[in-house]
Amino acid sequence: MNIAGWVVLITAIAGVAGTGLGGVVGAVFRKDSSKVVSLLLSFAAGVMLAVVCFDLIPESLSVEYNGGTVPFWVTVLGVAGGYAIVHILNYFIDRNTNKEVKHVSEENHPKTADALDELIHSDHLLEHEKEGSKSQLFIAGIVMALAIALHNMPEGMVIGASYADNPADILAGSGFILALIIGLHNIPEGMAVSVPLIAGGMNKIKAVLITAATGIPTVIGAVIGFYLGQFSPIGLAVSLSLASGAMLYVVLGELLPEAFLMFKSKLPALFVLIGLILGLILVQI
Repeated sequence: MNIAGWVVLITAIAGVAGTGLGGVVGAVFRKDSSKVVSLLLSFAAGVMLAVVCFDLIPESLSVEYNGGTVPFWVTVLGVAGGYAIVHILNYFIDRNTNKEVKHVSEENHPKTADALDELIHSDHLLEHEKEGSKSQLFIAGIVMALAIALHNMPEGMVIGASYADNPADILAGSGFILALIIGLHNIPEGMAVSVPLIAGGMNKIKAVLITAATGIPTVIGAVIGFYLGQFSPIGLAVSLSLASGAMLYVVLGELLPEAFLMFKSKLPALFVLIGLILGLILVQI
């Protein structure tokens, strides 16, 4: 199998299997798992930070071009652009999912994910059932599935860009590390899709399959990132910097806020450090 085939296969496992696993967890949801999810998110955030700061951005800055390196501003604009793209996609997700509960006033609706049931948008399931509004919840699940499918594409670009930079390291380089971490990050996202679908009356198996399908755009993003990175030195620098910006938003705008809000303790910070150190070690090996 050539490198492009490996990129597709590994990204499919991270994207489709990661969200699918989240769908399975959502189908057998337990509310007492907030602390475990918080620590997993913290650990993932630490590893991502290490890979972005010690591998992706330095590689983008050092790409050879016309006897020197790619201009510094290409990386700066790429990082800013990657961050902005994921921010816009997340704005779309939040704008639509915050309105899924029609009988809860805007000022009382939770704005932060400080509990696992809020993180996966199941915090008012009982009220929905009392009001007989399962159809609204079902629609919310469909909207969430579409939004997360779009959200997964730039995450796939991260994996593809990393493999474009180090095509020889199929199972050991930063691309593989990021695939594992993104797969872990996709578990709560999969829960965000399956919980409202199941609560809205959908069969559990069908809900899990739809949830897994939201990971398919991750593969599309990986292919784009990989071939953009192989197109030219400028393309590689842009691909790596866009991937870095996307991951920085995921870490700073999603993983860390969710982790610290869900488990108000010093332990999430410790797990960030553990992930950061492990990520640095893996990058240097």
